[in-house]
Amino acid sequence: MRYKNNNYFFENISLDKLAIKYSTPLYCYSYNKLKSNIVNFFTYFKKFSPLVCFAIKSNTNLNLIREIKNFGLGADVVSKGELMLALKAGINKKKIVFSGVGKTESELKFAIEKKILLINSESESEIKIIEKIAKKKNVVVNIGIRLNPNTDANTLKQISTGKKENKFGVDEKTFLKLVSVLRTSKNIKLKCLSVHIGSQITDHKPYEKMLKAVDKIINKAKFNFEYIDLGGGMGISYEKNQKKLDYKKYKSAIEKFLRKNNSKLIFEPGRSIIGNTAILISRVIYLKETSKKIFVILDAGMNDMMRPALYGAKHQILPAFKNKKKSQKSYEFVGPICETTDKFLSVSNFNKLKERDLIFISDVGAYGSSLSSNYNIRPKPSEILINKSKITILKKRQKLEDII
Repeated sequence: MRYKNNNYFFENISLDKLAIKYSTPLYCYSYNKLKSNIVNFFTYFKKFSPLVCFAIKSNTNLNLIREIKNFGLGADVVSKGELMLALKAGINKKKIVFSGVGKTESELKFAIEKKILLINSESESEIKIIEKIAKKKNVVVNIGIRLNPNTDANTLKQISTGKKENKFGVDEKTFLKLVSVLRTSKNIKLKCLSVHIGSQITDHKPYEKMLKAVDKIINKAKFNFEYIDLGGGMGISYEKNQKKLDYKKYKSAIEKFLRKNNSKLIFEPGRSIIGNTAILISRVIYLKETSKKIFVILDAGMNDMMRPALYGAKHQILPAFKNKKKSQKSYEFVGPICETTDKFLSVSNFNKLKERDLIFISDVGAYGSSLSSNYNIRPKPSEILINKSKITILKKRQKLEDII
């Protein structure tokens, strides 16, 4: 991904060629960046031989998940639909963990019938339903219990999941009670302690605190867990000079933890695998000038890329073609949706744009297409995977007739 003669090339293809052939908005994924991210992740934690379960919620494109599966990853799912998707993509059922605070009885039945590796339970009531289903089917179900370690991930409050005020997991008192009760269960086998403190984490210190909390409760529980599921949450750089997670320090903290606890590790990365593999190409429809700024109205909207509108996330926006002229006023990049929150970024000293120019929004591989919708009756964009000069269509653009 680079500029060549002032034109931006994604792998070996210029954005103008992609826009002409596939129209805009358009999601483009880099196969080689995806491969690099997966190889690097396994390299970081090679010493632990972990089970790496891709967080399906971060990207639900079936064909893309098939590519990810080919690198040996399992899946972390949070609904029956995601579980069905993972299975259809060919992911080994013994590499699938089912998380989530609100699994329904029908979802739990489906997961039990499919004999997946683990159901990570998040409440006493959920465990009671699992036990009821298991008794009726006369089977033994492997589960984990998700601990809420009351650890601040130092990330956006909307994507923090490990503090006591968050809905996820159970507190220490409930955790210890459930471990004690499950020791004598005939239909449930407790195999895992699960924890996940949030998303877009770029500081290793919250992970260190999390590991200390997990170590403490294992000592209190006096239980030998076959698996410790450390979740995911590893962040990426969305902005220039943004702090990056120090994987070496996180690895050192895990090494220290494993000296006391002999368990197999599970990771649930999503964003760190897929986030920086993709861009969203969009065309400028109109430039609307006001006394203080210029609204750059794009053909991509919050229905195509929800993160900025949902919780103020910032993604770099760059021109498909660089010129030496700069806008005298600041640009506010907005979409066509009838909502004031349908805006992406405000920026000064941007390349001077004209109507019909192309721009692209960076790092949209995670929670881009998976959060997209048909709001305002807008078709979801095409998604393509590019490997050097080879293009694979991952998903065709929806047709209005099919939506209506």
